[in-house]
Amino acid sequence: MLDTLFYPKSVAVIGASQDPQKVGYALLNNLLRFGYQGRIYPINPKADEILGIKAYKSIFDVPDELGLAVVSIPAAMVPDCIRDCIKRGIRSAVIISAGFKEAGAAGILLEEELKALRKSGDIRILGPNCLGIINTANDLNATFAAGMLPKGRLAFFSQSGALGIAILDWAIGNKIGFSKFISLGNKADLNETDFIEYFVQDPETDIILGYIEDVVEGRRFLEIARKATKVKPIILVKSGGTQAGARAASSHTGALAGSENAFNAAFSQTGVIRAEGVEDLFESALAFHSGKVPKGNNLLIITNAGGPGIIAADTAEKLGINLPQLSRETVGQLMAVLPKNASLYNPVDIIGDATSERYAAVIERTLNDPNVDGLLIILTPQAMVNVEETARSVIESSKKTDKPLITSFMGEERVRSSVALLKAAAITNFSYPEPAVKSFRRLYNYGLWRQKAEGPPFCPEVNRDAVAEIIRTARENGLMQFAEDSAREILTHYGFRFPKKQLAKMPNEAANAAAAIGFPVVMKISSPDILHKTDIGGVKLNIGSRKEAKDAFTDITLNARKFMPKAFINGVTIYETVPKGKEVILGITFDRTFGHMIMFGLGGIYVEVLKDVSFRIVPIGLSVASEMVHEIRTIRLLQGVRGEPPADLDAIVQSIVRLSLLASDFPEIHELDINPLVVFGSGAVALDSRIILSREDKGGT
Repeated sequence: MLDTLFYPKSVAVIGASQDPQKVGYALLNNLLRFGYQGRIYPINPKADEILGIKAYKSIFDVPDELGLAVVSIPAAMVPDCIRDCIKRGIRSAVIISAGFKEAGAAGILLEEELKALRKSGDIRILGPNCLGIINTANDLNATFAAGMLPKGRLAFFSQSGALGIAILDWAIGNKIGFSKFISLGNKADLNETDFIEYFVQDPETDIILGYIEDVVEGRRFLEIARKATKVKPIILVKSGGTQAGARAASSHTGALAGSENAFNAAFSQTGVIRAEGVEDLFESALAFHSGKVPKGNNLLIITNAGGPGIIAADTAEKLGINLPQLSRETVGQLMAVLPKNASLYNPVDIIGDATSERYAAVIERTLNDPNVDGLLIILTPQAMVNVEETARSVIESSKKTDKPLITSFMGEERVRSSVALLKAAAITNFSYPEPAVKSFRRLYNYGLWRQKAEGPPFCPEVNRDAVAEIIRTARENGLMQFAEDSAREILTHYGFRFPKKQLAKMPNEAANAAAAIGFPVVMKISSPDILHKTDIGGVKLNIGSRKEAKDAFTDITLNARKFMPKAFINGVTIYETVPKGKEVILGITFDRTFGHMIMFGLGGIYVEVLKDVSFRIVPIGLSVASEMVHEIRTIRLLQGVRGEPPADLDAIVQSIVRLSLLASDFPEIHELDINPLVVFGSGAVALDSRIILSREDKGGT
């Protein structure tokens, strides 16, 4: 249906104006001056002619079929205008008008009215409060921007109209070609996911770019983006990620979660490339122009200047890019064409007096080396080199290979014409080595994503009915959080193992229970109202005798009554002492955009200080869970260092998947912590846990 938005046979400009200072004038003028070939109908009840074209009082006066309405009238008049569009059979409308949800309470009501109209009528709406759209394929410029984009293969959508105007001007100035441009505005109807879904099928688009501040339909975004990135790269700038005024959270997981973590997880799980800013967005897009993706992580650097080569090598090491040594055969060939003081290692320094012929010879001899997956060709415009001829050599070599060739022709005046040649041949040039190396990493990562397959399924035995009954009973009794005992019961039904335990209500019972379990034991206060037991002196470790058990019972209960006098106390729970292992934390939290997320990190008391955690959005399988485990900075501590045995990483991975299944089965779980999960050389045991329910069912968005 979006074809009526991008390929209308006719456009009605509702609110067209004779005043050059009005948006309605700019919209009509752009349609005319940039050569849109469809029929154009200015709509203005007070004009007979605008810019030499017959004007109409109303869309009902237009004798022909209307495809697209571009609306620029006062916000209060827009809902009635859309009603008329629906009656007139118009299938798409671009609402330029401002004064909706961005303007306060009255505007919010107007926007809700638009949403209701969209649902009741056969029309799609872009905006309101947007800049408009451009389709270079049919020269449609339905914006009030000052210029027209060059034709190209990039599609771009922006949630910010002002940023969109700046990007338009930048693209025109740098001759960067686009297929489509969309200003999303307030997203009352059409949103980023709709356009991703459209562009992945668009034969005129190779690369999908966007600037977003939020996502309207989180779950749908995940589904569509995951499929789309297997076909075309999606590169997004996401702003608004700070958490000023973030909600308070009761669990460690909730405190560490946030929109940034949620979006990073979403992009990781869908293959979306997250750009660090607008400049990085387009530098990343340039890297994909050739359509060539490296098959491996091996980059060869060729340079006529030592310093830039070293900078490129340093950047490669920081980004985890391998700089391979050339094969013996290739080295032999290079020795025949390079001076003796040239470097045959990687970077290959062909020294400052290198000519274009020397560049061509080295590129030709290294291009097919089996150890090389891509080339970075650095050139500083020294007197001996013919820059344009070098560019032509790069272009000719690129035609003979499916390996990406990336250039960094440094400078400005002497390289300008050569950079234009490279750009015309879809070869990416960067002014400096660092972004050039980074672009190779982006290409490699994208190749990995496209090859990535779903891991083997893991279907653990669980008892959903038992957990459903526990949660139902809790809700009936008004309980919204489970402390250790109830949380332990729920998690046990999902395959988690806990230490042996007994509840004691008197000191003598504590001594008997400790002796039955076996010394030494751990003792903790048992109360549904006390979540952070250590903070109030509600935990005692290494209890080694009956007397110590009695004394610990007294101390723990006194501390609880002192610090939380209103808390209901069941007694004191005695646990077996768990052997030493690696402590990790697992958790569930709910994100308002994407739904439930799983957290993993090193556990214990330092988790909120170190913040060395990873997040993924539910549901996840074994392969994604394994990524989470290997993503944290301190993974080597789990793999075993200085003679320590490694922890059972498979046990962690399976525990993560079990939590994902629990969150999927019971979306009413709002937050959950297992802290710590003690991981041994084989297996794992959960020591402490808590669960917080939502006051309403949450199944994601």
